[in-house]
Amino acid sequence: MKCDKRTMLLYAVTDRAWTGKQTLYEQVEAALKGGATCVQIREKKLGDEAFLQEAIDIRELCSSYQVPLFINDNVDVAIRCKADGIHVGQEDMKAGQVRELVGEDMMIGVSAHTVEEALEAVKNGADCLGVGAMFSTSTKLDVEVLPKETLRDICKAVDVPVVAIGGLTKENIPELSGTGVDGVALVSAIFAAEDIEAECRELLKISERMVNA
Repeated sequence: MKCDKRTMLLYAVTDRAWTGKQTLYEQVEAALKGGATCVQIREKKLGDEAFLQEAIDIRELCSSYQVPLFINDNVDVAIRCKADGIHVGQEDMKAGQVRELVGEDMMIGVSAHTVEEALEAVKNGADCLGVGAMFSTSTKLDVEVLPKETLRDICKAVDVPVVAIGGLTKENIPELSGTGVDGVALVSAIFAAEDIEAECRELLKISERMVNA
């Protein structure tokens, strides 16, 4: 399944570290109201059945906003909740193996850090790529920050949508102008915000300006 590059514009990646006043469902709904163009559920510690129920509920929510839902890493949950997409890292299952499991209708996103990884992922059936970390990030402590030239080279080398991820904020998103990237994936910049809906409205405008610069 082909991925529309507009899907990448404001790609919200969940992290329940910032739930409290709101449930994860409520946070995702606020992001969607603010203009998030894609949602990825990332759950590292939730049991599979709890993850599945959460995914089913959020899948229904995203569908009502006509926004695709990706599941991070867990192919089984992605299949069972009928997600629009699955995202895997370099250390996870290869895109070709994922395609065999999920069929032709589900989008596959793959993390890439080099042009070689990007080309390999696309050759194996990736519909979109996540490239980073573009800036230092507290979400993943074991990643290296990529030069913007690498992002630019990857965008030139592939014909699928590319989203930048890692340490992105309102202040540094404009630094990606001219790289050819199709949008930004954000974790804490969205879900740690006091007013998620208002924050997403602003982030969407900044991302649009960056992409069109």
